Amino acid sequence: MEPSINNFSIRPGYPDFSDLPWGLSLSQWEGACSRLEEAPRGITRHTVVYVNYDGILYALKEMPAGNAEREFNLLIQIESLRIPAVTPIGNLSIQSNQLHTSVLITRYLEHSIPYRSLFMTSSLIRYRKHLLDAIAGLLVQIHLAGIYWGDCSLSNTLFRRDAGTLRAYLVDAETAAIFPERIPASLRHQELDIMEEIVDDELAELASAHLLFEGFPTHDTGAYIRLRYQRLWDEITHEETISPTDSYKIQERIRALNALGFSINEVEFQKSDSGDQIRLRVVVSDRNFHRDQLVNLTGIVAEEMQARQMMNEIQELRANLSKANNRTTSLDVAAYHWLTHFYQPAIQRLKMLIKPDLNATELYCLVLEHKWYLSEQASHDVGHVAAVDDYIQKFAA
Repeated sequence: MEPSINNFSIRPGYPDFSDLPWGLSLSQWEGACSRLEEAPRGITRHTVVYVNYDGILYALKEMPAGNAEREFNLLIQIESLRIPAVTPIGNLSIQSNQLHTSVLITRYLEHSIPYRSLFMTSSLIRYRKHLLDAIAGLLVQIHLAGIYWGDCSLSNTLFRRDAGTLRAYLVDAETAAIFPERIPASLRHQELDIMEEIVDDELAELASAHLLFEGFPTHDTGAYIRLRYQRLWDEITHEETISPTDSYKIQERIRALNALGFSINEVEFQKSDSGDQIRLRVVVSDRNFHRDQLVNLTGIVAEEMQARQMMNEIQELRANLSKANNRTTSLDVAAYHWLTHFYQPAIQRLKMLIKPDLNATELYCLVLEHKWYLSEQASHDVGHVAAVDDYIQKFAA
């Protein structure tokens, strides 16, 4: 029986994948598919392969019949909610005498780091705490959006460097469910229980394989993520009671949440029982406040913390231009000045240092950190040119 390919759905703008050997199970593609590539991967219960089209990698995951379409649709919804996750590209079902499966196609997350690399590479030790904080932040963002993940683990998460920290991305949504309103508290607690158990098991496995440094707290790690999650959740969801004369506290609360990267969807007010006070509840939408601000002003797509650093620099430049010109400078003008006189010249000179695991925006943030260090030593602002010169001298191979 010739393989029957059904429900072959591919989003516009991507390859049609018609030249792949769909008559074979993915586990049999070695030697039968010239597009196969090796790439870092986490532990998965499914067969996963990577294929290369014009230098872009796509991940193909083989699943039981019907499962790929369901996960594809879930990832589309997750994407619409602006949750950091892999990009869904397509899905198909295959039926023959030997096969009755489905395949999910996603775009490989470029510049990402699997968790194993962070524990196996000594130079990345400083990122491990950021990794755990990133998972906690991702879980909060998911739950605020009404998503129950059901399989939060290190293996199902990829990480990108983000201005010296890490940003977590959801990879596997097979067990996810999306609620029209906020996720029930009982499911949030169930999610955290599952996460604690799986994370500790994954790290225990690395320890048994002698891939962790001696004394690493494998059995406390899940609990740490839970604690960080709870603190962030409480900060975002708590309600305040304010006096009508203390309206400035509303802006203070919004700015505090913006500093954490959260965009504000709406502010809800409700009269308190006493009648002379107001209960304030802020409804957050996503964790892309600075990313959106930067891309709208400059067209630069960055991670949230990278964007925050660059927006801080633009705001500082705006203040300096306003002072120098003795008039108020708009944020748009300051952003254009920064782009043309700071960011673009620096990246042009640093382009030889851009690598697959170090993109332009992260490199620029590293130079900002280097500039701060040099300025501290010199007791004055050394400027971008000197910082770029010194960075190239120290780190260019």
